[in-house]
Amino acid sequence: MNPEQNTTVLVTGGRGFIGRSLVKLLQREEYRVISIDTELPAAAGDAGCTELFGHICDTVHMEQLFQRERIDGIVHLAAILPTEARRNPSSATIVNIHGSHMLLDLAKKSGVRRFVFGSSLSVYGSCVADQIVSENDRTAPEDLYGSAKVYVEQLGQAYRQAHGIDFVSLRIGRVVGAGSRSLTSAWRSGIFESLSSDRPMEIELPYAGSERILIVHVEDVARMLCTLLSSPRPAHGLYNAVCESVVVDELKHEIERLNPRLHVKLGGEAVVGNPRRVDFSRFAGEFDFRTTPIFEQIATVAGGDAR
Repeated sequence: MNPEQNTTVLVTGGRGFIGRSLVKLLQREEYRVISIDTELPAAAGDAGCTELFGHICDTVHMEQLFQRERIDGIVHLAAILPTEARRNPSSATIVNIHGSHMLLDLAKKSGVRRFVFGSSLSVYGSCVADQIVSENDRTAPEDLYGSAKVYVEQLGQAYRQAHGIDFVSLRIGRVVGAGSRSLTSAWRSGIFESLSSDRPMEIELPYAGSERILIVHVEDVARMLCTLLSSPRPAHGLYNAVCESVVVDELKHEIERLNPRLHVKLGGEAVVGNPRRVDFSRFAGEFDFRTTPIFEQIATVAGGDAR
C-alpha cells in the first residue's frame, strides 16, 4: 500500500496506547488516517487524521463510515483488555469477537486491501522457562482475551481463504513506553516516566526477580504494524512481534543505577499466561527489522549512557 496515492487507513482503538503511536507514525508516512475509539477525540485534530468517537459494534455507524469513505487498509487494535475482560466477559465477547467479525465483513464488502490485526503473545499461554515459542507452536490461551485473539486470527484466515482479504496478524508482547495510562500495569509506563524524577519514587513490578518478561517499546510496535500495512504482500498471515526477553532483576538494577532516587519493588509473581522467550525470526528476517535494546532506550530517557 503506497501512501503517495492518498491511501486511507482506518485505525480502530486509535486513542489507545498503541493506537496513538501508530496514528502519529502513519501521519508522518503521509497516509490519510481515520481513527475511531470510544475515547473522545483530542480537542484539536491533527492534519491528515480524522478522529471519530464511536464503537466498532455500532453497526449503523460503521456501515455509514464504510459507505462514506474509501478505506484501503485497516489496523484493528480496538479490544477489551484482559483485566476488564475478566470483569465483564459479555462485553469482551461482544467487542473482541463480534466487533472483529463485523469489521472483517465490512472489509470484505468494501474491498479493503489489507487488514492488520493486533494480536497478542498471550495466545500461547503459560510456557516453561526455557521454551522459545514460534508461530508453528500450538496456541493455548488461558483467558478470554487470548482466546478471542486466537478466534479472530482463525476468522481472519478463513476470510483470507474464502474472500481474498489480505489479513495478517501480529502477536505482540508486553508493550512499554511513556503514556500507557494503564491502571493495572502502571510499571509499563512508570519505568520511562519516572527516570528523570528528582525526588524519591517507587515503581512496582509484580514479578519475581529471576523471571523473564517479553517486552517491546510502543514505538517499535507501531513500526511493525506500519511495516505489515505497507508491505507489498507479506509472505505469511501470522507473525510474532520482535520482542526482548528481559530478566526482571536486571531491569530493576538498571533503573535504579540510572536514577538512584528510584526504587523498584518486586512482587514475586511467576509469569503466567504468556511465554518468556519468543522466536521472532520470521518477522525480523523477512522485513530486516531491528529494535533498539530496551536498556538503551531506558538510558536515553534517563539522559545516561547505554551500557
